[in-house]
Amino acid sequence: MSTERRAPLDRRRVADTALKLLNEVGLDGLTLRTIARELDVKAPALYWHFKDKQALLDEMATEMYRRMVAGTPLDPADTWRERLLKANRGLRASLLGYRDGAKVFSGSRFTGAVHAEQMEETLRLLTATGLTLAQAVRATNTTYLFTLGFVTEEQGVEPLPGERREGYDMDERARLLADYPLTAAAGAEIFTDWDRHYEESLALVIAGIAASYGLG
Repeated sequence: MSTERRAPLDRRRVADTALKLLNEVGLDGLTLRTIARELDVKAPALYWHFKDKQALLDEMATEMYRRMVAGTPLDPADTWRERLLKANRGLRASLLGYRDGAKVFSGSRFTGAVHAEQMEETLRLLTATGLTLAQAVRATNTTYLFTLGFVTEEQGVEPLPGERREGYDMDERARLLADYPLTAAAGAEIFTDWDRHYEESLALVIAGIAASYGLG
């Protein structure tokens, strides 16, 4: 009989296993039963920790954020522009590390105060420029929602880096839209070169914040 002791089953271990499985099966294929099988436990054991799939997604999003924060420390000397750029680049990189990462993150609720320290620092930095708290929140939320939406669309085409879904062949798209030459040519600006397009678009969003609020 094996005397090897398994790690105790807790919320973080379940979330960690779920994130590992996410790249294999995607969000639609990720079920509590699948996770239980991977953990070699019965599915009801998971319901002691998560009442439903959304509760699990909340914990997964929290773990994703925890890992992101550990990998992208913020510099107290950052300008407000640098802070928004670093935070959103870090968010995008984190989401792209998981199949359907943006879908998991979108609409999920953090299960603890893991986000509070960075949020507090960022809001303090923005309000120090003269923005009201409401304006600072709007600035951070606007860039955050832009990044989340961008990655959702990006992963709709490339679920994982280097993996492209069927139906996004640019030559075939151009052929089908031959009567609409501008729309046909726009495909390369919409469905390819994600890194460059993200950086250009994020710069536009931040420039809009600066112009709207009179920031330098």
